[in-house]
Amino acid sequence: MRPLPARLDHAWPGLLRICRIERRREFKTYCERQVIYAITDLPKEAADASRLLEIARAHWQVENRLFRVKDGTFAEDACRVRTGNAPAALAHIRDCALTLIRRKGRKPKPAREAFAANPRAAIREIITA
Repeated sequence: MRPLPARLDHAWPGLLRICRIERRREFKTYCERQVIYAITDLPKEAADASRLLEIARAHWQVENRLFRVKDGTFAEDACRVRTGNAPAALAHIRDCALTLIRRKGRKPKPAREAFAANPRAAIREIITA
């Protein structure tokens, strides 16, 4: 194991290791390769390479389950509301809508599209939830 570059010690106190993760995805017509680097304060005894990969995957499961779904369903990243309490309020409304959709056993994006086309059906779903 190589020593960490000194400049990183100053930027991240407690940093012990850097790991490199390479991701490959194969599609019908092309392959995609992505290399990312992660930093950690976990010593080698606490987390070997396979454990670090497990931790990274767990993080992305949260990302994919929550944030990507909210963005894909409600275009959250495109929302330009930035001031006051409005961003938090809108995030809570989206969370509630997603919860109601999932409780009914529906898929988020098709349900949102159906409710956008028929707001009365959305209100009936909320009342009977």
